[in-house]
Amino acid sequence: MESRLTAGDLQTISRIAVFRGLKPETVEHIVAPAKAITLRAHELIARQDEPATAFFIVIHGWVKLYCSLSSGDETVIETMTKGGSFAEAVAFTGNRYLASAEAVGEARIARIPADHVIRCIRDNPDIAAPMIASISQHMSYLVQHIKQLKAKSGVQRLAEFLLSLSLTEQGHCALALPYDKSLIAGQLGLQPESLSRAFAKLRSIGVIVEASHVEVRDVAALRQIAANHRGVYPARYGARLTSGETASDVTT
Repeated sequence: MESRLTAGDLQTISRIAVFRGLKPETVEHIVAPAKAITLRAHELIARQDEPATAFFIVIHGWVKLYCSLSSGDETVIETMTKGGSFAEAVAFTGNRYLASAEAVGEARIARIPADHVIRCIRDNPDIAAPMIASISQHMSYLVQHIKQLKAKSGVQRLAEFLLSLSLTEQGHCALALPYDKSLIAGQLGLQPESLSRAFAKLRSIGVIVEASHVEVRDVAALRQIAANHRGVYPARYGARLTSGETASDVTT
């Protein structure tokens, strides 16, 4: 369902990296023809290989970006939430969408027509600078993500994911998984059974999982596991991953 952007929508949009440094009136002009789309879980936002006619900003909820493979499987590229934007580069160049985008749960998305943004850039080239910087930063993030998948064990990837949800640097914390474990596994480049094994290994340092709720009894220890090469456990827990276990965790 489409609707006009609200004042709250505009507040979220004005803070995203693509528009950072631009005057409020400039942002309002750029997004003037934009529409807000309200989606249910699993509704498609953009389809891989279709012409890229717009880019999108997440106002509320979670969005999954993924590629469909010839085998019929899918590869999760990224998940994003409020303030995230996607498809800017292909929309501005007139290419096709490189990935599909789907709402994970209920979501509200701003759809900004690419042709209008291109006209705005032609009228005022200065507004292109933050957009180029944002796209460059996003590319750097994706490169780091690929390096993480190549170089880190499944236990380390899961530890980093949990740390990204934690609001504390040390001590105890409780957190809620933002979406189902099958999507978390896909995001981390793991099979669901490998994710389950990674959660089981983290139990020894006090990471307790009950459905979507996670208790982390020692955030500092979790941070040490995420940072250590090959997922070595902190010495005080008296455990070390064997080379076989590490290789198992990396399997996707």
